[in-house]
Amino acid sequence: MIQSKRCLLIVNSGSRAGKLIGGAAHGMLHQLGYVAARFDSPSPEAVSPWIQEHAHGADFVMIAGGDGTMNAAARGLLATGLPLAILPAGTANDLARTLGIGDGIERAVALPLSGRRVRIDLGEVNGHLFFNVASIGLSADLAQALTADAKRRYGRFSYVLAALRALRAIHPFRAVVTHDGEAVEVRSLQIAIGNGRYYGGGNAVHHEARIDDAALDLYSLELRRLWKLTLMYPSFKRGRHSLWREVRAARGDHFKVWTKKARPVNLDGELKTWTPASFSIIPAAIEVFIP
Repeated sequence: MIQSKRCLLIVNSGSRAGKLIGGAAHGMLHQLGYVAARFDSPSPEAVSPWIQEHAHGADFVMIAGGDGTMNAAARGLLATGLPLAILPAGTANDLARTLGIGDGIERAVALPLSGRRVRIDLGEVNGHLFFNVASIGLSADLAQALTADAKRRYGRFSYVLAALRALRAIHPFRAVVTHDGEAVEVRSLQIAIGNGRYYGGGNAVHHEARIDDAALDLYSLELRRLWKLTLMYPSFKRGRHSLWREVRAARGDHFKVWTKKARPVNLDGELKTWTPASFSIIPAAIEVFIP
């Protein structure tokens, strides 16, 4: 007989997929010998405090949700040191994609037993944590246009609709980017700082970006003609956009971005803070289960 162990199961209650996958996972965990304390999260703000409150005696935290739910758990995972098991149940699932975790629920639930543990980095900006990417400009506008109702109704296609809406209203902004003691003034449509590899439903921050390389990858999209985005799209999917002269790229462990007018900063799909923004890396911050 398998001896019972304890784990925490967090379900994004605002997601239909999260509820279905979370419910199935609860039963599977029981069959694997785990007693799962389940939390159907009513809001992102409640996730990390719940982890910290119930961490004692738990072996890991399993989360059925998307990148926003993972982001909401980051502070609790960092504070408790509990490893993370991911059940992809969001619209984009970019963290799962970065870590090579597929959509198969049975394999994902079994990862704490059959997979291996690795440590990954966290990005931090103005005291807020992120797994995938932090961005200013186009992606922040897209986050505002991407409603929860649109995600439920259109799935991944909702990103396309939101992008078209954001592009109609986009205007370049001026910013000062500081890195390695040098300050550069840019006129940009978007400044993105990536910790992981993927963001925005499968775009790559940089073709060499890894979530365990103790580095952040920055790019600034400095287009004068929006129609060029169509030509550049395949490069963004492969992370080769820095080859275009309209894209400024840099790698480092710390960046600062200043804008004359305060602009929102999008972290893993959620608007969490504003410029001026100071970005840094927390190497090997948390442990995750991967195939």
